Amino acid sequence: MSRQSWVQRWQAFRSSPVLPYLLLLPLVLVLWGYVVQPLLATFWASVTAEDGGLTLRHYRDFFRLGGSANLEALLTSVWISLLSVLTCGLVGVLLAYLLGRFEFPGRRLLESLAVVPMALPPLVGVLTFVFLYAESGIIPRGLKVLLGLEQVPFALKGFWGVLVVHTFTMYPYFYMPVAAALAGLDPSLEEAAYNLGARRWQVWTRVILPLLTPALVAGSLLVFMVSMASYTAPLIFGVDRTLTMQIYISRTNGDLDLAAAQATVLSMVSIAFLLLMRWYQGQRSYRSLSKGVSARRTEVRHPLLRLLAMAAAVLLTIVLLLPVLTLVLISFSRDGTWTVQVLPPEYTLENYLRLFRDPKAWVPIRNSLQMSAVATLGAIVVGTLGAYATVRMPVRGRGLLDVAFMLPWALPGTVVAINLIAAFNRPSIFSFGKVLVGTYWIIPLAYFVRFVPLVFRSGAAALHQMDPSLEEAARNLGASWWVSFRRVTLPLMARGVLGGALLAFVQGVGEFVASILLYTPSNQPLSVAIYNRMYSFEFGTAAAYGVLQILLILLVLYITNRLDARGTAVV
Repeated sequence: MSRQSWVQRWQAFRSSPVLPYLLLLPLVLVLWGYVVQPLLATFWASVTAEDGGLTLRHYRDFFRLGGSANLEALLTSVWISLLSVLTCGLVGVLLAYLLGRFEFPGRRLLESLAVVPMALPPLVGVLTFVFLYAESGIIPRGLKVLLGLEQVPFALKGFWGVLVVHTFTMYPYFYMPVAAALAGLDPSLEEAAYNLGARRWQVWTRVILPLLTPALVAGSLLVFMVSMASYTAPLIFGVDRTLTMQIYISRTNGDLDLAAAQATVLSMVSIAFLLLMRWYQGQRSYRSLSKGVSARRTEVRHPLLRLLAMAAAVLLTIVLLLPVLTLVLISFSRDGTWTVQVLPPEYTLENYLRLFRDPKAWVPIRNSLQMSAVATLGAIVVGTLGAYATVRMPVRGRGLLDVAFMLPWALPGTVVAINLIAAFNRPSIFSFGKVLVGTYWIIPLAYFVRFVPLVFRSGAAALHQMDPSLEEAARNLGASWWVSFRRVTLPLMARGVLGGALLAFVQGVGEFVASILLYTPSNQPLSVAIYNRMYSFEFGTAAAYGVLQILLILLVLYITNRLDARGTAVV
């Protein structure tokens, strides 16, 4: 066959409507093999009896009234999550409104500190509250000694301890989107409402809050899902009757079928809440015809109000910084010396020196960095191609593909872990004929599944902001699809992809929920090492590990903010 006929056939193939679907095939296989199929494997395991037949025994036991620990755990998890949405919403919205609408001494410092809790990995954040506010914490013990009491005056524990930790660590999920929405809100809308005789509470309920609905829905989704997936806070504060704790107990006891049923119910609740919030947001439009003028801050001039604002700013600064400062302080304490004292009695640099001198102490750090890097590389490739496919490629079913990519974000870490255990505890074509459970590769796979939505969504957002005519111009000038993608599309969406990748890497380094179910002694990650050190009463070493985690996360967040600032400046 002549070269000309080959060229003609290639050109005909390129113009074929089948080509986009062939290009999508690898993505579909990845999503099926590592997201959908493990989810179905978990459900199948939950309805399969020991003799191979079908059974609903676990679900009947689960929803049995008057005696089902699992049903109680489900209700407790939902109750904690709903209350967390309420408390985080109150704190996040109020803080965003005060910092966004009023000018007072200390405002700029508070704006910088408001997102500090996001730099605390889940396990480290809980440990700081234990060190500070638990029955043996610094503040209750200090008040006991200072006031000469026989018992500590208060202590965080149980249900309310979990709720307080959730509120402190998760309110930025409301604060950040609400602050951005308030900054872009046209002040003329409020002025018009006031001119028509509306009172302040009417303006809030009928003008501001409706326009903030997308931001509130986004915050509610994140807080609810993260709260439903919460494992560390219930574990540390002794709340055993949550669904994540029940999954861990069933997995530890070897009852994988019951764990699969529990994981299926937990995933269905999270997905149902996701669909409910999307339905609610889609009931009406929340756009306003803005004049492009942002709201101005009102300066607090009254002397008493300025004094109160300064006092509140100082108090909030202490509250926000105290957990991190406490962790730093304890990281210098000598292991095994802090027992009943208010503060650690002995301090040393040995905890940090050991991390870099002792090869065994460095292993968990290396494991986390390596596994997070491997997972992030996979997320970059799959997330970038998925974003391009859903935004640019003319294929049917793009909405379904979008949902499939975002599905892992709606699944708690315990569910992802149970899904992978159910899918890869036997040889599979997607594991290249190997059993992955109990191997090094199962944790990077879990990180990849959990955090590929971050890269996908960031890449898709960057593509939505890019004019398709740029690619069309390159194609009209004779560039092939590959050349236009490599030279035009990819560089323009690189900032968004890189931002999502950095966040995915950070999340992987601090991940604990899935890791505790999947790790082995050979691939113990940093978060599990902190947990083990904590329960060996090696508080100093555990805190030193936590400080390293925070420094790494702060570094990555700084790089991400610099990239965002540079991208904004270019635009």
